[in-house]
Amino acid sequence: MVNFNTNLRDYEIICTLGQCFEAKATVNLAKHVPSGSLVALKKFNMDVVKEDSSLIDLEIILTKQLKHPNILPYFATFVHGPEVCVISPIMAFGSCRDLLNLHFNEGLPEQAIIIILRDLLDALKYLHQKGYIHRAIRASHILISSSGKACLTGFRYACPIIINGRWQKTIHSFPSSTKANLNWLSPELLEQNLIGYNEKSDIYSAGMVICELANGSEPFADMSSTLMLTEKVRGCTPQLLDCTTVPRNVNGDCSGGDCDISQKIINRRFSENLHELAQLCLNRESYDRPSAEQLLTHPIFKTIRKSLPLTDLLKPAIPLSDRVAVNSDDIETLDTLNKFSNLEVYSCEWDF
Repeated sequence: MVNFNTNLRDYEIICTLGQCFEAKATVNLAKHVPSGSLVALKKFNMDVVKEDSSLIDLEIILTKQLKHPNILPYFATFVHGPEVCVISPIMAFGSCRDLLNLHFNEGLPEQAIIIILRDLLDALKYLHQKGYIHRAIRASHILISSSGKACLTGFRYACPIIINGRWQKTIHSFPSSTKANLNWLSPELLEQNLIGYNEKSDIYSAGMVICELANGSEPFADMSSTLMLTEKVRGCTPQLLDCTTVPRNVNGDCSGGDCDISQKIINRRFSENLHELAQLCLNRESYDRPSAEQLLTHPIFKTIRKSLPLTDLLKPAIPLSDRVAVNSDDIETLDTLNKFSNLEVYSCEWDF
């Protein structure tokens, strides 16, 4: 097993993959020189982060406590001057948001959604059993490895369910710096009333992710925050867009004036199981939503075909090639790296 040390000089930065933490941190592709392994090197400049430094502490401490194949691990964390550095594995396909932006503007194939959702629910089952609510489930916080494994990230918004040794039935705290996550949050978390919320709020967010992966964008994406909150509170349930949910006129086109939904979306059809799963997650009342463990018993996960791995379903997306690790001594400029296997290395959604 590679020992990833805490000396920045032992990490050779190859290129910048993108930004995260609302552009307050950078994620770099780097080579761990002693072992030759490729890693992701995330740098937080604490002079820029300032008042949000406690979120970084929370993320690092919590992530290092969690051990699950569908949660992104941290190999090492250390301080270098004004920067906090975090070393983690390279997730070759980037985030699910990257995939939607670059290759699947109208949504992922259904089988890909099911596989990603299974991994997400596995991570949530573990996280909830450990006594934490994630509070930031979204496509940009789900990263895909070169082998097609989905890993959950973004734990700086998490909160404990266990307080002073007691399991709390409800939580009332509102996550700080949560503007980027608002569209995915549950009605009860947004309401901030005396009833509070629990881990089932993450299940609602998982339902939003199903819609995001299927439709290419999250529900309420073009709404103001106030209108989005109003719609959620009054029970508006987002839907998967296909031939069963998009109204059509006599010509088979999308009906309703300025409709800009593509013909591909209008003609496609998701399975009844996927529609049902999304609706189960998006129930207005949290007590009507199944737990992550219960959702994993849904018949839809029996349709996963081992002969068709996620990596095949994500084509034409090209992962960061393992060959870069072998040839990285010859990579002197970003232009050279871009020409190497036509890799897409720029992404603003490596938000982990």
